[in-house]
Amino acid sequence: MTSAAVPPQSSGTPNTPVQTASVHPELLRLRDSIDNIDAALIHLLAERFKCTQQVGRLKATEKLPPADPAREARQIARLRQLAEAARLDPDFAEKFLAFIVKEVIRHHEAIASESKAPTA
Repeated sequence: MTSAAVPPQSSGTPNTPVQTASVHPELLRLRDSIDNIDAALIHLLAERFKCTQQVGRLKATEKLPPADPAREARQIARLRQLAEAARLDPDFAEKFLAFIVKEVIRHHEAIASESKAPTA
């Protein structure tokens, strides 16, 4: 039985080919799935940040604070429950959300500062 040639795979770093002749096909399949999931996560995060940018502009227009601690607490509780149901570590999910929320608040603060700046 002759095995088909396997094209070189990326190591995750652009322009860094890896010889795959000795790599187990199941490992390659799993890595392809991981790469697809990573791409989907990036696209989902981009969509999320498009929405939060709109929220930031609305908050600036309405003179609302950049952060909403009560909503953040509800979101943390909600995501912890979702993580548990998905069998994902809830502490990891909370840290991940905290990282995202911190970035969103930074964006909202920047938008609020820009809206206060005098126009020439």
